[in-house]
Amino acid sequence: MAAAPKLLFSQDGGRNVLEHIRKENLDLYNRLHSIDHDARFVDEVHKHLLSLPLIPNLRCGAWYTNPSITTDTPAYFKSTDGHTNNWSFNLRRANLHLLPLIVERRGIVLVDSTRAGKRMPDALSKTVPIWCSVINRAVLKRTPEAYEHRESWDTALYTPPLVVSRQEHAQIEERLDRWAADLAASSFSLPDLPLPLRPVWITPASSTFPSLAALQSDALPVICVSASRQVEDGVERRGDGFAYVQGSGDDHELWGEGLTPAIFWKHHQKIIEATRDELAPLVDRLCATTPANSGPSRAKPSPVEKVSGRILICAIGDLPPDSESDAANEKQGDTTYVLVTQTRRPFPVSTNTRVYSMTSKNTQTEYLKTVLPEATSFISASLASGQNVCIACDTGTDLGVGIAVAALQLNFDDEGRYSPSSNRDVDKKTIRRRLEWVIASRPQANPSRTTLKRVNEFLLSSPAFRTASA
Repeated sequence: MAAAPKLLFSQDGGRNVLEHIRKENLDLYNRLHSIDHDARFVDEVHKHLLSLPLIPNLRCGAWYTNPSITTDTPAYFKSTDGHTNNWSFNLRRANLHLLPLIVERRGIVLVDSTRAGKRMPDALSKTVPIWCSVINRAVLKRTPEAYEHRESWDTALYTPPLVVSRQEHAQIEERLDRWAADLAASSFSLPDLPLPLRPVWITPASSTFPSLAALQSDALPVICVSASRQVEDGVERRGDGFAYVQGSGDDHELWGEGLTPAIFWKHHQKIIEATRDELAPLVDRLCATTPANSGPSRAKPSPVEKVSGRILICAIGDLPPDSESDAANEKQGDTTYVLVTQTRRPFPVSTNTRVYSMTSKNTQTEYLKTVLPEATSFISASLASGQNVCIACDTGTDLGVGIAVAALQLNFDDEGRYSPSSNRDVDKKTIRRRLEWVIASRPQANPSRTTLKRVNEFLLSSPAFRTASA
């Protein structure tokens, strides 16, 4: 009888190997050089498809797209909306702001990545295909007469066959008409599409790049670029000084030491040329001296177009310093400000600014019982005196958006006309319509379910409860 083979590693040795792999995966030098490697592939794709705008799918895609060659129009396709048995066309992430650009430029190139041995992220393999098919169906449902003369308006679902099984494809297909009906019934505007949308996929394993002329002959292509090479265990030891980590841009809070895509690209050459020993101190210095939200310029507050810009929304970091404020060039008092924050950073308080610092342990109760009633009361008074109101929160996507939705419900009718009324009919449908107004003007708005639940509770409660405080 042959002797049993010897174990290559003891139990402790096996743990040591796994620990080594984990350290390689989180190593800053490996991560940044892997991102640089993948960004060069994205640059090749961009040069081949130069006429199409290059768009990062946030957040991960921003690591792989040099801001000097991208548009100012990011996308927000979430992988969770494409997860198996969780498929969704989420009206809170409708991405309809991309449609005018797609029509104008006859397509887009969308960049994202994934980790741990997958060929491409679910955002590209399923969320985007769902989006394309739902929009193609929704425009047909809303204005069928506009498409009658178009012989073959393609509403089919297209998914990459090597990534999405036939069974999963069929399960998604069953839900598309319902999602399209929800979009067609919403308050969102849908442009006239000259051709249907169609997803196309490019990965580092692609042998050739597609012919753009052929793609544009019968569709508006949404070209999905998965930037990272597929590696079986997510990490590949290499001979050129670093271990390649697939999807390095994912979850940068775990490994980035405060680094962001904006800082990385601003100092790209210096970072990539640094030695392994030099890199961590360099990143520390860059992060200490560069604001985390730095970029070419601060983003401007987003005016809600449905109400003629009376309500504006932004992140606190996008508000200009007092010395640089555009308000200095305007008549004093034209705009008031509402700030809601979960940090302890001090903010100046004045007659035209209200600051709500949610620092208690029970922030949800504080938001419902104090912030929403006090903020909306201040906003209503400001609007009544002819002022516009800018609402800002830490991210510009969540708590401030909830306040804006509540203020829109209390001060504007269903057509967006200023009409403060405590007797207006309010239900979940009218609240959802106000949220759609916000998303149409600020696509990155993405309030959490918890925030929306508090807004619903506030608006659907009695007037006496609205004015209650903790």
